[in-house]
Amino acid sequence: MSFSQSPLPYGYNDLAPHLEASVLEIHYTKHHAGYVAKLNAALEGSELIDMSLEALVSDLSVVPEGKRAAVKKLAGQHYNHALYWNSLSPSGGGEASGAIGDAIKAEFGSFSEFQSKFNNAAATQFGSGWAWLSLRDGKLEISSTGNEDTPLMSGASPLLTIDVWEHAYYLQFQNRRPDFIASFWNVVNWDNVNALYAKAK
Repeated sequence: MSFSQSPLPYGYNDLAPHLEASVLEIHYTKHHAGYVAKLNAALEGSELIDMSLEALVSDLSVVPEGKRAAVKKLAGQHYNHALYWNSLSPSGGGEASGAIGDAIKAEFGSFSEFQSKFNNAAATQFGSGWAWLSLRDGKLEISSTGNEDTPLMSGASPLLTIDVWEHAYYLQFQNRRPDFIASFWNVVNWDNVNALYAKAK
């Protein structure tokens, strides 16, 4: 076996005008695909290639020390991108509803307060990285991580992420990261967030 990309759950054009087709296509076929190919090459001939991606990212101590840094980078990027694609939907956007909507209001006071805190985590992440909504010890938290890091590596259950590496938005938004973050809210897949929340609980 080997690791593979799941097909995008929508077409390259389906998130426009919020995210343009060229942004998605290059991001998915070049950046994400490159991480997966390099991860498989790094683990070729190893039984680790038969692990689930989530199990591998959760416990990198199983990786031989000489390969651990490379596998952390590549597996982390594969996991993060897979969650990012599923965080988006052509029929998404709007305010969170269902159980996650209730939990957000209980934890942050209101959806707008949650959105403001998440925006700040995404906008202020220095350099390349990600912003997250996760569940840790039964409590929702907002965080940001650099490069390939993910809350999964520290025991949390990621529910929603935005990719703030420049390759995620530069073709469309240039250096205007806040504009990209604003567009993200028009396509957030709350059904997927609710499903992950139910599983994590």
